[in-house]
Amino acid sequence: MRIDTSDAILDETIGVLREEFHWNGYRLHFAGLELPRLTNCVKPAPTVTVTGDPDDDRILECAVTAASDYIVTHDDDLLRLREYSGIKIVKAADFPVVGQFGSSRA
Repeated sequence: MRIDTSDAILDETIGVLREEFHWNGYRLHFAGLELPRLTNCVKPAPTVTVTGDPDDDRILECAVTAASDYIVTHDDDLLRLREYSGIKIVKAADFPVVGQFGSSRA
């Protein structure tokens, strides 16, 4: 299994951790260092305008660039799409177990 992300998604994640979870600067600094190391950080080339929400469009751009199989989210606007460019969009509870893929791609 691989977690795909981009600089725009990482920036949004840090903002959410600061604003909604009240992380302090120390924790945010180390999250900013570790998240790129733990993920497959891509530089999306295509720009899409699909959802009407630029943050959601950044998710789609990342998934297309990374050739992701799934987008796992709780965002209702993304979930309504169900699929984009052959990439399935599901809630975490509906994400298949690794063994169900037939192989565990890295």
